[in-house]
Amino acid sequence: MKRWMLLGPLVLFLGMAGLLYRGLYLDPSELPSALIGKPFPEFSLPAVQDGKPLTRADLLGKPALVNVWGTWCVACRVEHPVLTKLAQQGVVIYGVNYKDVNAEAQKWLKDFHDPYQLNINDEAGSLGLNLGVYGAPETFLIDGKGVIRYKHVGVIDETVWRQKLAGQYQALVDEGSE
Repeated sequence: MKRWMLLGPLVLFLGMAGLLYRGLYLDPSELPSALIGKPFPEFSLPAVQDGKPLTRADLLGKPALVNVWGTWCVACRVEHPVLTKLAQQGVVIYGVNYKDVNAEAQKWLKDFHDPYQLNINDEAGSLGLNLGVYGAPETFLIDGKGVIRYKHVGVIDETVWRQKLAGQYQALVDEGSE
């Protein structure tokens, strides 16, 4: 019994130290999503620009990036020029304005350009909750049928686009044109 009282805390400490050490080498942008391979959640929310009702059906037809953003999000401001450039190159991007004031979102898009083909006003955060969003920015890659194929947490910069998303996006585009 005395041996266990001495060794028990040591074993517990070593186990915890091992887990923490492993955590140092995990990529926080690679958070697993239970939605990979599943349809984008159903929703009915207004558009940011004109308040027109939008639903999941509006996302169907083409592969797209679905970018969760907010005017309150500093990292969103960093990624915005990259999204604008991608949109100008023909990448389909839909926005989910997450837990934001709609008037501020409209001003942001006017001031910084609007890369989104449609933009969902998720002021209450209900769609974000259904997507398992931790914060912003987060981006989902969906196919033309609205199935979530990939989730990226964090800023999309040129490197992330080139190394993680461009190939997957292009494969979905090519798949749809066959």
